[in-house]
Amino acid sequence: MREGDDVSGADRAGGRESGTQPLLLGVRHHGPGSARAVRAALDAARPNVVLIEGPPEADALIPLAADEGMRPPVALLAHAVDEPGRSAFWPLAGFSPEWVAVRWALEHGVPARFIDLPATHTLAWDRDDAGPDPADQEPGDGRGSAGEGTAEHPAGTGTGTEGAPATGSGRAGAGATTTGPAGAGPDGAGPGVRPDAAGPQAARPDGDGPEAVRPDRVGTEGVRPDSVGTEGVRPDGAGPEAARPDGAGPDTACPDGAGPEGVGADEADVRVDPLAVLAATAGYDDPERWWEDVVEHRGVAQGDAFAPFTALEEAMAALREAYADRDGERDLVREAHMRVQIRAAQREFGGGVAVVCGAWHVPALRRKTTVTADRALLKGLPKVKTDMTWVPWTHRRLSRASGYGAGIDAPGWYAHLFDVPDRPVERWLTKVAGLLRAEDRTVSSAHVIEAVRLAETLAAMRGRPLPGLSETTDAVRAVMCEGSDVPLALVHDRLVVGDVLGEVPDTAPAVPLQRDLARLQRRLRLKPEALERELELDLRKETDAGRSRLLHRLRLLGVDWGEPTASRGSTGTFRETWRLRWEPELSVRVAEAGVWGTTVLAAATAKAEADAVGAGTLAEVTALAERCLLAELTEALPGVMRVLADRAALDADVGHLAQALPALVRSLRYGDVRGTDTEALAEVAAGLAERVFVGLPPACVALDADAAEQMRRHVDAVHTAVGLLGDTLTDRHGDLRARWHGVLRVLSGRDSVPGLLRGRAVRLLLDDGRIEQGQAARLMGLALSPGTPPADAAAWIEGFVGGGGGMLLVHDERLLGLVDAWLTGVPAEAFTDVLPLLRRTFSAYEPGVRRTLGELVRRGPGKGGAVAGAVAAGAPGFAADLDRERADAVLPVVRLLLGLDDTQAGPTADTAGAAAGDELAGVA
Repeated sequence: MREGDDVSGADRAGGRESGTQPLLLGVRHHGPGSARAVRAALDAARPNVVLIEGPPEADALIPLAADEGMRPPVALLAHAVDEPGRSAFWPLAGFSPEWVAVRWALEHGVPARFIDLPATHTLAWDRDDAGPDPADQEPGDGRGSAGEGTAEHPAGTGTGTEGAPATGSGRAGAGATTTGPAGAGPDGAGPGVRPDAAGPQAARPDGDGPEAVRPDRVGTEGVRPDSVGTEGVRPDGAGPEAARPDGAGPDTACPDGAGPEGVGADEADVRVDPLAVLAATAGYDDPERWWEDVVEHRGVAQGDAFAPFTALEEAMAALREAYADRDGERDLVREAHMRVQIRAAQREFGGGVAVVCGAWHVPALRRKTTVTADRALLKGLPKVKTDMTWVPWTHRRLSRASGYGAGIDAPGWYAHLFDVPDRPVERWLTKVAGLLRAEDRTVSSAHVIEAVRLAETLAAMRGRPLPGLSETTDAVRAVMCEGSDVPLALVHDRLVVGDVLGEVPDTAPAVPLQRDLARLQRRLRLKPEALERELELDLRKETDAGRSRLLHRLRLLGVDWGEPTASRGSTGTFRETWRLRWEPELSVRVAEAGVWGTTVLAAATAKAEADAVGAGTLAEVTALAERCLLAELTEALPGVMRVLADRAALDADVGHLAQALPALVRSLRYGDVRGTDTEALAEVAAGLAERVFVGLPPACVALDADAAEQMRRHVDAVHTAVGLLGDTLTDRHGDLRARWHGVLRVLSGRDSVPGLLRGRAVRLLLDDGRIEQGQAARLMGLALSPGTPPADAAAWIEGFVGGGGGMLLVHDERLLGLVDAWLTGVPAEAFTDVLPLLRRTFSAYEPGVRRTLGELVRRGPGKGGAVAGAVAAGAPGFAADLDRERADAVLPVVRLLLGLDDTQAGPTADTAGAAAGDELAGVA
């Protein structure tokens, strides 16, 4: 007992005997053991009010937890009204102690309130506080991220470095981590951090830090501080290289594992893992194994529901006393606010107050302080206007593997432990067997029985009271997976982590854009799911077309619910394939997009118009025009087209024009399927093509190798675009293809054009039938003549036969003979220079093409006098004409496949064979 305490440990936990002390229930976030203990303690105490660590603005949302449409995991989302991207989540799972406390209060008609620092201060703290340089902070300053506990940054935001969770030790909310523009948080991770390490990289035994200690580690004995990267993190809160109680990390806390005494004077600014201290005291080398054995495997204490909280409070009191100099400023403020709220509840309800909070805070809430001192800490805090609501969450987002700083490694396993009434190991292994059977693996009941026996044996050998996740995982690997980690990875992904997506009722507060999105999702029968899936759309169907429009509009707004992918069944423009996956942070993206409008259509239209004005290049505008057509933003398209026409008229860079043309031409094709008027787009595309035709030849002169390769890609893209454009435009634009072929002829015959482009121009003309093979052979002979530098000749070959041109050499041995003769004549001193070009060209061919070319070269290809298609005598598989005898041998099979047997009879068999041959030719 610390000096100044006037009640025993049991009285402190029970609290009700004295009539003045609140019932303080110190918990660990996302811990099923803590959740069960909280429920038992509340049943025993029957308080008049339940106070919970969380943002008070959410008090009005508590009744929604009893709604039938509310299914955890869910999260409280707070965001600044004027800056929706600055936000914070407070995730809650069905096995979270806070959620259990809320549900208990609602079921028993007891008021429930949140008592942590309001979100209005949490979100404003980082924005208004410039934050000192970490080097200038005192050891006890502890400025870090604005959040703590179970909170998470939406993807791409944060108060730390860009793309990573913010770090540090200062905390501002029960499970809250403020977010904002990437890198905007001023409170960098400083050296003065405490054992409770409140930033997203924090870890404490109460689970109050986002990296709450966890009894789940697949394939190991629980999650260890050295593997989690946050239990005992470094002063900079950097994560994976966190300080470890075993001394293995670069900045080791408690290197001897002996407890607070192990921290020397020069380590005063290093975080310590309190759980590691307690575990080492108990003789454990793994803190998570210790927690699992003493909490998760013990069940609720019989006869004294408050005993776990008494023991944990005493342990936390000793640790906080040992590390009192590391209390962070924000924790002091948060705990002052909690004490103020507890006093107010005691005055209002006259006792019977139960408080559910992180165990680390319990000693501070028990400490005797004056009201004046607490209010002084709360005076002058920055504020920002905030909105708060419930949003769906997922088990995968509760997982640390998702990048969530407060994550746990096995939310699916935790949910199983909390939900099953008995025999958790047997039921878990039955689930695993069902999953593996669904994946066509042979798993029988005997496998399940043997796996249960092995898990129990492993637990006994390891001295554990019950099998944990590590024992069941080892048993599954050995018995059901035959020692392979491949199916075990599936078990981890689907069951240990899981893809459970929570639900919130329609009555939950939401921005107008979110409500419109929910209405569209219901109408289009497009339900958000956490599990990634593919969606095939046929745009000729109204429902599928509506789904396509919605997904494209959301992508334009930055809500990447779906990602387009290549269609496997068809290449037609009426087919689309999407890969869908709903992530919780998309709710923040929807809130951010709400500034553009109250409906998805209005918001996407306004966003497209603004993006067109702010686009930096012509290619960006053309890509935006394509997206507008895909999303059918008919009101935004005229404005985008005006910007496009203006940019195209002023841009003289042929490269920019060539980049812009393909997107425009692709957009023209959507008018046929989506019924969009693309006449204005066609006019711009035609004008753009004409400018490319005029500017391309001069732009291809005097280019180095890299510029020539880039220009070759432009030429290929323009060639494809002109081919499509010629089919789309009306007669008044003339024959664009003919003019383009004229440009290619100019390129092919101009010596100042790099060989790569000259060869490519000849190849494109040959593919389109604009020159004969004999003429192509003559041009190749000129390019490969002895007077041409070897490097230039090799570039010409790369341009001509690169990108699938191997079949040309297979079927025209004159071309192959020219290449072979040139290659054998390259001087030895130049061969090394041209070899990389040749290897790059020929390595892109299919293996069969390379093999055939090797055979032809081995026997000696025909030289220049051979006619196209002629081959040397005796070459297997090649002849000047069809081998009718060999072709006739397959006719019976062809007739059977085509169903022609019934019609081919009697004396007309020969005629029938000829007819079948004709039909086969038609099919070919």
